[in-house]
Amino acid sequence: MMQESIESKHFFSTELLKWYGRSKRDLPWRRQRDPYYIWVSEIMLQQTRVDTVIPYFNRFIERFPTITDLAQAPEEDVLKCWEGLGYYSRARNLQTAARQVVERHGGVVPNVKSDVAALKGVGPYTTGAILSIAFNQPEPAVDGNVMRVLSRFFLIEEDIMKLRTRTLMEQLAAELIPEGRAGDFNQALMDFGATVCTPKSPHCLTCPVMVHCEARLEGAEERLPLKSKAKPPRPEYHLVALVEGEGDHEGRILVRQRPNSGLLARMWELPYIPADAKVGEGAGLPDGPAMDRLAAALAEAGVSARPIEPFMNAEHTFSHIHWNLRVFRFQEAAELMAMLGFAAEANAQYEINAAITKESDEATQQYRWINREDMADLAFPNVFLRILDEYYKQK
Repeated sequence: MMQESIESKHFFSTELLKWYGRSKRDLPWRRQRDPYYIWVSEIMLQQTRVDTVIPYFNRFIERFPTITDLAQAPEEDVLKCWEGLGYYSRARNLQTAARQVVERHGGVVPNVKSDVAALKGVGPYTTGAILSIAFNQPEPAVDGNVMRVLSRFFLIEEDIMKLRTRTLMEQLAAELIPEGRAGDFNQALMDFGATVCTPKSPHCLTCPVMVHCEARLEGAEERLPLKSKAKPPRPEYHLVALVEGEGDHEGRILVRQRPNSGLLARMWELPYIPADAKVGEGAGLPDGPAMDRLAAALAEAGVSARPIEPFMNAEHTFSHIHWNLRVFRFQEAAELMAMLGFAAEANAQYEINAAITKESDEATQQYRWINREDMADLAFPNVFLRILDEYYKQK
């Protein structure tokens, strides 16, 4: 049995490397073994498809060609360059880690495991990826793709959501690394999981290791890996105001910057308030009361605006929250605002009462009237980008 296991592992590693030599993908971060490029790519690839990442990676490296460039850049520039990729804490952690590299290692990505693992946002998988791909060190890089492949080939019927199973997978992956081929082997595993041993309908007939795949021999390839269901994201219902400017603000939209901490920190958004709806009731509040509630919240924040009409619904899922947004068009009441002495330069930023959002733990939030061109400089979460894109398309 032990001899069979050794032979099976050797077969898997050997055949996978042969397949990789024939089938490896031409990806921009693979064209040179620059540890900074590899690091950026691995952070971007977390929970994001390769095809989506490629243009973002190219744009990011063009904008921040070195670790020092990234460390010294304004955070707003980094977020704007990341805009659309989601999971924005990745970008913030990446920049924080770049500053750590500059301060602790002279701007050179370290090649010592403890130093790499100590960087902000760098977990066991990213540590293994950097050390193996950039420095060819025999470190495993185990993510969901890799656990799926190993579960199937070795018929591991353990819940991959459990720490014990992950530890088992990391030990197994380390044993599989051929001497002197750590980088190629880990990238082969990544490509294989993404293109052949896929989550659904794996391509078993073209699989280079199908002969000894225990899951296929048992008819369990569709059943594995075993994965306990994560808790579903909590639904939240919000009413959103798309306020069109008048007078000095003609042709502009009111936006605000989120608080300095928490979800989507310091990004820009359309003003919104909680709908205070129970699950299933978020879409049930009639339009009139919904717009009245929004108008009252805007007035409390110092913005006089009259409701016009419902505009659209939008949804967005974060890892733990599912937003349900109902968007309403409003028109700024410029004459009334002037009477109240509430005015600002068309391009100026200013602060007003933050009572409009329950998430804010600060006394004030920054509001701003913007046109479409201003969006090139401000980072917005995906859901608000979709809303604004639809608005400008209709305009």
